[in-house]
Amino acid sequence: MLADEFLSALGPLDGRYARETAPLRDYFSEFAYLRQRVRVEIDYLMALSRDAQLVRPFTDSEISNLQSLISGFSPADAGAIKDLERTTRHDVKAIEYFLRARLAAMSLGDVIEWLHFGLTSEDVNILAQALALRDSRDAILLPALDEILARLTALAREYKSTPMLARTHGQPAVPTTLGKEFALFLARLNKLRAILHAHRFEAKLTGAVGNLNALAAAAPQIDWLALCDAFIRAYDLEPNPVTTQLLPFDNWLRYFDALRLTNSILIDFAQDVWRYISDDYLRSRAVAGEVGSSTMPQKVNPIDFENAEGNLGVANALFAHYAQKLPVSRLQRDLSDSTVRRTFGAALGHTLLAYINLARGLDRIEANEPAMRADLDAHWEVIAEGAQTILRAAGVPNAYESLKTLTRGKNITESDFHTWIETLAVDETVKARLRALSPSTYIGLAEQIVEKVVKP
Repeated sequence: MLADEFLSALGPLDGRYARETAPLRDYFSEFAYLRQRVRVEIDYLMALSRDAQLVRPFTDSEISNLQSLISGFSPADAGAIKDLERTTRHDVKAIEYFLRARLAAMSLGDVIEWLHFGLTSEDVNILAQALALRDSRDAILLPALDEILARLTALAREYKSTPMLARTHGQPAVPTTLGKEFALFLARLNKLRAILHAHRFEAKLTGAVGNLNALAAAAPQIDWLALCDAFIRAYDLEPNPVTTQLLPFDNWLRYFDALRLTNSILIDFAQDVWRYISDDYLRSRAVAGEVGSSTMPQKVNPIDFENAEGNLGVANALFAHYAQKLPVSRLQRDLSDSTVRRTFGAALGHTLLAYINLARGLDRIEANEPAMRADLDAHWEVIAEGAQTILRAAGVPNAYESLKTLTRGKNITESDFHTWIETLAVDETVKARLRALSPSTYIGLAEQIVEKVVKP
């Protein structure tokens, strides 16, 4: 993008963040959408020849020429289609007219009437967008998510035994380990990653209201349901034969909902990391040349996590709108979904930008173990849970109440705790078990839980 285009872009995805989101242009730009629909139209024409045998056989040279219209599709070709669209005010018809002119200039002028034969525009559009969603997931989004998962795995392993004060309701609770808290998010995200990866996108090729009316009328001898099923499966997509003019977008929405949940988990994560940095449990490494404030030179801000949180929120707002809008269509079709579907690149762009920022932020953080240990040492009351449970197991009555009197609303020291132990009328075995408790060692099975999550 030229500098003036960068500076005058209407939105940040094509301006400030153009470099980070550029890979998605190959799937969701206007150029990419036109190119993919040209591909579908050409593939369908060849299927009418090869599979339906309605169109005369093509020579090897003609097949090569047809395929070159896809592989060689250029910005000039896209411009020619947009010029036609200024007259037609219909993008798919402009694509058809463009292809008619190209075929007429080859040895294929006699087959131009078979272009877009029996189709409705949404047959082409939906196939093109299903391919864009599937391919961008595989090439862009999942690899970006995998960068986060790899960093979480490394952090969970590195800090699996590093004790840290946990908080419930924002108050000191019981200890955990930093690695276990990373492992928690890793486990949640791994489940969503599997759902995203396994999702198979649906498409349709069922005509103007879903009944293949035109095809059945023009060539009733063809098993159109089987042919259209095979055509869609050749793209490794799932055919849905029960539609209106539109595909019921429920299938796509399950993908978007999985992305929205993934993003919500990452918002939760970004906010937690932000808090750990604020509490000085984590530190962001300073990078030479970067500035944290225009006036406070000491600052190293958690901007990657803040940027990610904001972009995840914008993406999820779009995904939420898709869930409200796309299942709804007046009767057999209205056009209100079309403009909404053109924003898929924006939702995925904000998602990708967030993933990039999270991965970068995770690369820069490290644990401040002395600060975490000092916080634990200042809160010996957090082992009250363990102490009262040991006493209850030993048959001591009112154990909870005893610990409540000692600790509730108070900060107690190691000395306070050990002095209290000596007042107990329990045998020495129980006292020894109590003396073994400390905020830095009362971490339960956190290490084992981390190992279950990060195992190869």
